[in-house]
Amino acid sequence: MKFTIPTPLRQEHEALHGTLRNAAALQGEVGDAAKTLARLMHPHFVKEDETALPPLGLLGALARGEFADEMAEVLALTDRLEADLPTMLEEHAAIVAALQRLRAAAERADRAEIVAFADELIQHARTEEEVMYPAAILVGRQVRLLAQRARAGGAP
Repeated sequence: MKFTIPTPLRQEHEALHGTLRNAAALQGEVGDAAKTLARLMHPHFVKEDETALPPLGLLGALARGEFADEMAEVLALTDRLEADLPTMLEEHAAIVAALQRLRAAAERADRAEIVAFADELIQHARTEEEVMYPAAILVGRQVRLLAQRARAGGAP
């Protein structure tokens, strides 16, 4: 079964990438700080797109009480997310530190739009840590529970 990242989350990541690309194209300290940030963020975003965000595509179905046996395929993703969570949080700490350096450089360069972007991305990281990652893990736990019930012959 293919698990699809919810459209608003996919669009938000695409917008963040676009803004970061534009910042990295700038000359000077701001561009250099944005390039450093991009090097940190790219592998992290890839990991999120592969493991952390696709399980969230099942939230609607699970909230409606729907279950299908093929949903159990999400467990490979959610188990990996749980195992990788400490590393992902460490990556966030490094990304936030780089964002703070970008923000400081943008303030010195009087680039209010880059300051706002850095603030937005810091908030995005907090949302992932406090909402999206836990929700994805809960998707896995709910699917595991429903799969166990279905195997035992009970109603999901």
